Amino acid sequence: MPTEQELINERKRKSDDLRKLNINPYPYSYDVKEKFTEITAAFAELKPEEHTAHETKTAGRIISLRRMGKVTFMHLRDESGKLQLYFAEDILGKEKYALLKLFDMGDWLGVEGKIFKTRTGEVTVEIKNFEILCKSLHPLPEKWHGLTDIESRYRQRYVDLIMNPDVRETFKKRAIIFDSIRNFLNKKNFLEVDTPCLQPIYGGAAARPFKTHLNALNMDVFLRISNELYLKRLLVGGFERVYEFARDFRNEDIDRTHNPEFTQIEIYQAYADFEDMMNLTEDLYVNAAKKINGTTKIEFEGNKIDLKKPWKRMTMLEAIKVHANVDVKKLNDEELFALKDELKLKKVEGEPTRGKMIQALFEELVEDKLIQPTFITHHPEESTPLCKISRADPSMVERFEPFIAGMEVANGYSELNDPVKQRQLFEQQAEELKKGSAEAHPLDEDFLQAIEYGMPPTGGVGIGIDRMAMIITGQASIRDVLLFPFMKQ
Repeated sequence: MPTEQELINERKRKSDDLRKLNINPYPYSYDVKEKFTEITAAFAELKPEEHTAHETKTAGRIISLRRMGKVTFMHLRDESGKLQLYFAEDILGKEKYALLKLFDMGDWLGVEGKIFKTRTGEVTVEIKNFEILCKSLHPLPEKWHGLTDIESRYRQRYVDLIMNPDVRETFKKRAIIFDSIRNFLNKKNFLEVDTPCLQPIYGGAAARPFKTHLNALNMDVFLRISNELYLKRLLVGGFERVYEFARDFRNEDIDRTHNPEFTQIEIYQAYADFEDMMNLTEDLYVNAAKKINGTTKIEFEGNKIDLKKPWKRMTMLEAIKVHANVDVKKLNDEELFALKDELKLKKVEGEPTRGKMIQALFEELVEDKLIQPTFITHHPEESTPLCKISRADPSMVERFEPFIAGMEVANGYSELNDPVKQRQLFEQQAEELKKGSAEAHPLDEDFLQAIEYGMPPTGGVGIGIDRMAMIITGQASIRDVLLFPFMKQ
């Protein structure tokens, strides 16, 4: 059994042999006339052994190769599918046919020939001419191990895409999700915009940032954790409906649902509130699911889930009472704070407050129980400095988070536009930052000045595109919907 390096050396020798025959193993272009699925669809009704006069010119990668003396069968694959080729020495001539011995699995080939159907019923091209388009040097794996070699799949996504066509389909579906959202919003008169990824002050979320240094101005800057504060500046400036597909960066966990670089869409609508943004979130999910699957019904990790409207709505306190059997309203502060040790809550940092305890009870005891689409509304004020006080419960804010299959998939508010209240909350956050809170919101004077000019009543939402793609395509890990997930060296 030859070693991998011996196989590479053999392919290099074949490449040299092609050059000795004045054949460039890496030509500049090829005039492809038809994709493989176009060919197979157009001639699907041929009878076995029926030949046509139709000549095609196409190209793809060799994925199977059977040499049978003076006849050779190959399968090529292009982006659309695979196609069988038939090479015969009596058609090509001895000299041309002999070149096939210099080809290997993984090489890219351009071919011309007539369409026919084999005795076994497979649409095939009878080759009259062919051209090497790229001589591959690294052999493809004989058997790709899929989930048993998952690390290699993520690290060498290019090989994963070659060997597993279903993986390519997942990423095509991800692109369709983008298109479905963009088309839906554009029809609703939203404007797509771009805001900075590199920011002098990060903000818009509770998260640890990535910090770097801008040499030209000798200043520290941050990769954005959110684009919220820039989009709100645009509403101050007079735009009424804006959205942005944002690459955001958070220096936090890497796990099944988190990657340090991720994609979300943030959407802001003047004269709207959090109820309007919940309705919009439902619409975008339903529209994307129908585009991909033709239905709102999906299966995710063994759970049958229906994304159809309306989604269930519960306040955070209701959800804690139902799923954790804790009635927060009946507990005084002392009784509530005692639950930190009693229930071994890990997410209460520093001195407990009523809001911190409510948030921790929900995150640790409730989230993973929310399988069917559910909006959790009315969060503690401590959860965000960017949200209006609830009209229904002044001890809470008008915030919502929808959950599907135990995952938070979006976050939205009735946006705070009171500049005095906003300054007070930012100043409180700045104090938390000084005390060592890694996720506290820094004070952004330019943003505060912006909303002092006046921002209309606004509803906003950020929707995680990676998690949306996971759910709609049925992928259990965020790494399965990121072409190049971040990996430890």
